[in-house]
Amino acid sequence: MGHLYRSWKYYCIMRLRSGKLARLGTTHNPIRTKRTMSRSMTHYKARSDIYPNSDKKRFKIPDSKVSWKVDYPDYKPDEFTAPVVKKGPIWADPDISDKNPRKPIKFNQKDGLVNRISFEGSYELVDNKPINPRGRTGLTGRGLLGKWGPNHAADPIVTRWRRDKNGDVLKDENTGRPILQFVAVLRKDNGEWAIPGGMVDAGEKVSLTLKREFGEEALNSLKYSEKDKKALEKSFSNLFSKGHEIYSGYVDDPRNTDNAWMETTAVNFHDKDGTSFAKMPLEGGDDARSARWMDVSSSLKLYASHSSFLKSTAEYHKAHW
Repeated sequence: MGHLYRSWKYYCIMRLRSGKLARLGTTHNPIRTKRTMSRSMTHYKARSDIYPNSDKKRFKIPDSKVSWKVDYPDYKPDEFTAPVVKKGPIWADPDISDKNPRKPIKFNQKDGLVNRISFEGSYELVDNKPINPRGRTGLTGRGLLGKWGPNHAADPIVTRWRRDKNGDVLKDENTGRPILQFVAVLRKDNGEWAIPGGMVDAGEKVSLTLKREFGEEALNSLKYSEKDKKALEKSFSNLFSKGHEIYSGYVDDPRNTDNAWMETTAVNFHDKDGTSFAKMPLEGGDDARSARWMDVSSSLKLYASHSSFLKSTAEYHKAHW
């Protein structure tokens, strides 16, 4: 059989399923629908010209052709799965095209310890490969992502108010609203500022991922002694006990492909009086070069969908944006 998207079979399937595909990602949730990236929003970073950490070019797609509901018989993307994923590390799925897979993958459900349920609702399979619910990306395969279908992450948005030397909260001169700050990390892989975060390990609760990723990326906890790690974990139990979920769903990530995509749960932990997170010594670690407090504003240029997460956080706190 020819390439997945070059085959007449695939084209016919998509035509026949167009009615069903039109409903992808429309699972009713009035709270979540109002959040950052609406179900109808077009992804852009997931269609970047060159795939990250490679020289692989994506098939160029006009905005009008992104949706699977729109016929696009000329769509002929290349397949790309990064060598590091093809080597079969423990965090990666087997190659679906393998005639003798280790075990079949159970999509749209809990597959052992792996959560293959999407926040977007039930996703389609074509030739046993999951299809990105937000539409075409210009590339098939898994790219740098380990899992076919949704790859779940967690992003802790740690915030505080910006204060003057007297401890008074500062307000923006134009909007008159208080200025919010968040813990930002500089990513090693692409040099972009981002919210600290990472992948949810198989069988791991999101609440644990949030604490682990913040400690590793913003505090460099990996260099701590076992005694200091336990002390940090104890303090985190209180600091991370009260959070407000900002967003859970699809992420417009440059690593996304037609068959693998990022989803995240972003939770805000706010240091209202500046006595907890504000006093922690920030230091980049693991996947981060550095970490620092950064003002929240509309001028932010951050990795993936992180700017939109911060916008929602500012709106929640009635802060300057």
